[in-house]
Amino acid sequence: MSAAGRGGSEPPDRSRDPRAPRLSRHPRSPTQARSPKPVQAPYFPADDEGDRHRTRIVSSSPLKRIEEDEREQLHRQESARYGLRLTIMGLVVLVAFSAVVVRLWSLQVLHSSHYRNAALVYQQKTVPVSPARGLIIARGGQILVGDQVLPVVTLSRATATQAVIGRLAALLGESVAQVTTALENPQASVYQPVPIAIGVPQSTIVYLSEHESMFPGVAVAFTAERTYPDGNAAAQLLGYTGDIDQKELKEYAKYGYTANDVIGQSGVEATEELWLRGRPGSQVINVDALGNPVETVKTTAPVSGDDVVLNIDLNLQQVVEQALTSRIAYLQSTGLPADSGAAVVLDPETGAVLAMASVPTYNPSWWVGGISDQHYQLLTSKADHDPLINRTIQGGWAPGSTFKLATATAALNDGLLASLGGYINDPGYYQIGPPCSGECTYYDNTNNGQHEAGQGDIPITTALTASDDVFFYTLGADYWYDSATYGEMPVQDVAEKYGFGQLTGVDLPGEYPGQVDSPHLRQVQHSLAPQAFPSYYYGVGDNIEMAFGQGETLVTPLQEAVAYGTFATDGTRYAPQVANSIVSPTGKVVKRFKPRVMAHVSLPADTYAQILTGLKGAIYDPNGTAYATFQGYNGIPLAGKTGTATESAVNGVQPTAWFVAFGPTTGTPRYVVAVVIDQAGYGAAAAAPVARQIFTYLTAHPVGAPDLHPPANAP
Repeated sequence: MSAAGRGGSEPPDRSRDPRAPRLSRHPRSPTQARSPKPVQAPYFPADDEGDRHRTRIVSSSPLKRIEEDEREQLHRQESARYGLRLTIMGLVVLVAFSAVVVRLWSLQVLHSSHYRNAALVYQQKTVPVSPARGLIIARGGQILVGDQVLPVVTLSRATATQAVIGRLAALLGESVAQVTTALENPQASVYQPVPIAIGVPQSTIVYLSEHESMFPGVAVAFTAERTYPDGNAAAQLLGYTGDIDQKELKEYAKYGYTANDVIGQSGVEATEELWLRGRPGSQVINVDALGNPVETVKTTAPVSGDDVVLNIDLNLQQVVEQALTSRIAYLQSTGLPADSGAAVVLDPETGAVLAMASVPTYNPSWWVGGISDQHYQLLTSKADHDPLINRTIQGGWAPGSTFKLATATAALNDGLLASLGGYINDPGYYQIGPPCSGECTYYDNTNNGQHEAGQGDIPITTALTASDDVFFYTLGADYWYDSATYGEMPVQDVAEKYGFGQLTGVDLPGEYPGQVDSPHLRQVQHSLAPQAFPSYYYGVGDNIEMAFGQGETLVTPLQEAVAYGTFATDGTRYAPQVANSIVSPTGKVVKRFKPRVMAHVSLPADTYAQILTGLKGAIYDPNGTAYATFQGYNGIPLAGKTGTATESAVNGVQPTAWFVAFGPTTGTPRYVVAVVIDQAGYGAAAAAPVARQIFTYLTAHPVGAPDLHPPANAP
């Protein structure tokens, strides 16, 4: 019986089939023991397993083996392709890296300087280069205003540290604040070093050159500045230059001006600005990202300005200034205030201004390089009597008896004097008839407070020679009372034609037009300044004052010269002309200024003859007001008029002294001279002596024709 049949376990059969798979020796769970072992797929170890034991399990299926072979072949092909791609990518990276290295070497080694500059420069700027200003020349060829090259210390904003500013200020003798202010000047170009000091001494230049390391950014350049070879001569007439302001820039921008330009501020410098300026040049510069200049790319040279030849005769100008200045000094020595004055000489046939003086004057070189606060205060100080003012065209005074020229012309032309029989009685005073309130009696000239005796019945020639006031009081009153016949303002109308109360048209800026008293003027004054002029009343007394040059009438010395020059030329009024011609830097005459006729005054032969006789008598008749002053004078035959104008009713305020004359009185008149001295007393004693000196000089030194070929661009 078998073991099974006996219920016992049959010993295991230890024999094995050699084809059967080898089983694990590990103990199994009951489940594992009962589960059949699955058939494994053939296993092909990888080629790269090295010296591993290679075992091949034979599949039970030949087809399966073929599939595995194909899969292995695909795997090998894929591996080959992947390796090729890696190789190609490596080569590409290597080539690219090599290119970068080569390019960096080229940039940093071969072309380093070029690309360093290219990195710094990002834009170009055009900087204007100022031209040399034209010369101002007297008619005789003498240079009145020239150009001189001066050294200027400049400082670059980029290197302007506090230490540098402090050292530079100490060297120049300035404060740190002054240097800082100059450095911060908004009109200085941001692309150029800023001028700090002009006209520094040679010792300063040498010190800077020997201590460059202490002054980084500090340099010495050279600039053209105005020079005045004849000192103070005609200072107010010539004028000065200064930095352009916003108002001027707006006006002159159309001519190419910039905020960095210098422009004429007064006198001839201002009037002839466009001729004198020239044509600016330019510099094209490269600037870096900080705005600092790197290099100059291109330079266009500037063209110098044209020269202006004046009608001024320099020798005559100096004589006029000396005569006026010395007379004022003499009057002051006698106790008179005589704080200021003016004188002018014209050619009545053309209006040419031959001389023009204003006292006090000043040194025009104060403006060179910028005027100091101290000097500017002196120029504009009331205590110093405003030397900056050109009193010839900007000073207004009551004309006094010099205004009688207009009243006499009106009375002769419109028949008023003829209606009075040609004579007026002078009892020594004029009494306004009733009703009258206020000042009703007007006395004749006074001498040391004493009223002069009347002259009885006198013609207009005597009235002008002796400057009889009652004669003209009467004319003023009669014009007022008989306005229905002669009009409301007959004297004022004639005065306007002579140029009183009008701009003369002189080629200088800032002229004061003056004013002639009238009902209309009083209304205008009241409407503009009611507190200063609370009443606009104008009556017979005011018309009397107006008729002999008092009241609210104010005139300039130039207007006086124009008026008497107009009479001298039989009634043709010319505009005063300072400039004669424009000459290019090469000597070519670019422009000539022709005489300009402004108006005509009707002067019939009889009117002219009577007035001329009276004016000649003022100088040559023993009863003439200027007779004593011209005793012994043997010069050019003259006709003239004195004037003594009361400026204020306040005690101690001295009258304004006037004298106006022209000559020769035979043939063509060549000169007219007007002189005024403020608070100097009588015109005959104070102003007439100045005119005598001027005519004495002109007799011996007549003014010649202008030299239109002066030296161009002289230093």
